[in-house]
Amino acid sequence: MEQQIKITTTSDSKLKDIDFDNIPLGKAFTDHMFICDYEDGAWQNPRIEPLEFIPTHPAAMALHYGQAIFEGMKATVGKDNTPLLFRPEENAKRFNHSAARMGMPSVPEELFVEAVKQIVGVEYGWIPPQEGSALYLRPFMYADEPFIGMRAATSYKFIVICSPAGPFFTKKIRLYAETKYIRAADGGTGEAKAAGNYAAAILPTEKAKAKGYDQVLWLDANEHKYIQEVGTMNIFFKVDGKFITPSTNGSILKGITRDSVITLLKDKGFEVVERPITIDEVIEFSKEGKLEEAFGTGTAVAIAMIEAIGYNEELITLPDTNPVSQDMKNTLDEIKAQKREDKHGWITPVSIKEKVK
Repeated sequence: MEQQIKITTTSDSKLKDIDFDNIPLGKAFTDHMFICDYEDGAWQNPRIEPLEFIPTHPAAMALHYGQAIFEGMKATVGKDNTPLLFRPEENAKRFNHSAARMGMPSVPEELFVEAVKQIVGVEYGWIPPQEGSALYLRPFMYADEPFIGMRAATSYKFIVICSPAGPFFTKKIRLYAETKYIRAADGGTGEAKAAGNYAAAILPTEKAKAKGYDQVLWLDANEHKYIQEVGTMNIFFKVDGKFITPSTNGSILKGITRDSVITLLKDKGFEVVERPITIDEVIEFSKEGKLEEAFGTGTAVAIAMIEAIGYNEELITLPDTNPVSQDMKNTLDEIKAQKREDKHGWITPVSIKEKVK
């Protein structure tokens, strides 16, 4: 697949204008993008070229019927300044799982991984050297066929763009358990990383922020009592020495960081239970003094320690100390920087590409 990706680079890099100590969140983008077209039943013309606007027909089906999915990944720097990816094959698998649910064509896993490796190889200079920073990667696919009608599109674009990013949360976060709005229901698209899921979350998240919280803690659609996940994260609770995380039942995203943390916790001898857990249980655990830690996991945040959870008139306050949460964060950061042994083979080194015009 490597020989099939044509690379054309810019003669005017914006890298000289970036201040890695003051990166605007989600607003700075690198010089290039990977792009590939799905036409006539096949993926065609994979290429890396200078980042630019993409001509879009007003009737592009993604704009009207929401066929759009994405992934979130990060590239870091390891030994000898080698660019590194973290479990890219898992992102490829989840991307195709999302595509299947949304009636979209799959992307060959080899093409997905090679696209990410090569764009990182071209943009390696954009990986911030600061601890906790990384080059955020956004692979996405959308329906670009111009057609007004309710059916699956016949043409799509698969694109990867890159954005340097500092630490997402630099302090503990506060969550608001939402009792009116829902994120996903059984049989819906909750397990897909579909753009529409996040669109539906914007209003409740803004309302939570207006109340002084950072993110929404989603509850189930039927009874509004079973905890699902946080706005951009899966969630873990340390209760009486063991960890509980909601089981992925079809309406919860199967987080790659979540899966990695479960493995690391078990490596360290902790019991991890994946099961439905209610907000009332968490309140009771807190009152009994059994709720010891809580944290969120996700690509953007890695590990985000939780300070408090609001629910109706209740406020669940977490302990000040977070020894296991901090250890998980440090362990993941060190694996991603090749400062700790990669026992599970999660790290994929990337070859730096020569600039070609």
